[in-house]
Amino acid sequence: MVARMDHPGPVTPADVRTAVALAVDTLTAAADDDHDWQIPASGLTWTCWETVEHIADDLFSYAGQLATATPPMTSYVSWGWKHRDGGPALTVYADPDGGVTGLLQVLDSCGGLLAATAQVTPADRRAYHPMGMADAEGFAAMGLVETLVHVHDVAAALGLAWNPPADLCDRVLWRLFPDAPLDTERWPTLLWATGRGELPGHPLLSQWRWDANPRQAAAR
Repeated sequence: MVARMDHPGPVTPADVRTAVALAVDTLTAAADDDHDWQIPASGLTWTCWETVEHIADDLFSYAGQLATATPPMTSYVSWGWKHRDGGPALTVYADPDGGVTGLLQVLDSCGGLLAATAQVTPADRRAYHPMGMADAEGFAAMGLVETLVHVHDVAAALGLAWNPPADLCDRVLWRLFPDAPLDTERWPTLLWATGRGELPGHPLLSQWRWDANPRQAAAR
C-alpha cells in the first residue's frame, strides 16, 4: 500500500501511546538472559540498553518543553544530564537493578508523560527544538519518530521483528518530512528519511533532518 495523497491527519497523543505500547511489547520478547542488551544497536555506537534510555529521555524532554508555562525559545529546559564516552546524553536513565523489565517501564512511563502533556497543551504554544519551533503535535511527532526508528535499531541488533503500522509512519512523514515521497511504502520511506535504508528511485541519504515547525509554516 502506498501513501495517501491527501492529508493523513494529525499526529495525536494516542499515536504516541500506540507506538510506545508496540515498542514495549516487541522489546519484551528480548527481556531474558538469551539477549545481550550491551551490544551496539544497529548503526549506532550506543548499546541497545542506552538506545532505549535515549528514546525514553527524548519522550521525557519533549514533555518538559511543552509543560512549562513559559517555554524556552532558544534552548532546552535546563535538565541536568550525564553520559559515558560514546553514549547518549541522558537526563532519564534506568536503574540497572530493574533489568530489562524496569528499562521498558521507564520507556512506557516517559511515553505516557509526553502523550498526557501533549493532550492538554494549548494549541498556540510553541517551544524550542534544534529543528524548529514546535507545537504539541510537533513534539508528539518527534517522540513518535524517535520511538519508531530507534526501536528499529534495537530490534535489528537483538534479532526481533519490527514493522510499525503504515498509518503511524504516514502521519509522521507528513508532519516532519514534507519533502518525503508520497508514492512509496510508508515504513521503508521513514527508514529512508532517517538515513536507515534505501528507497527505490531515491538516493541514499548521508545527511538528513526533519522540520519541527508546524506544517503550514513550512513552505517547500
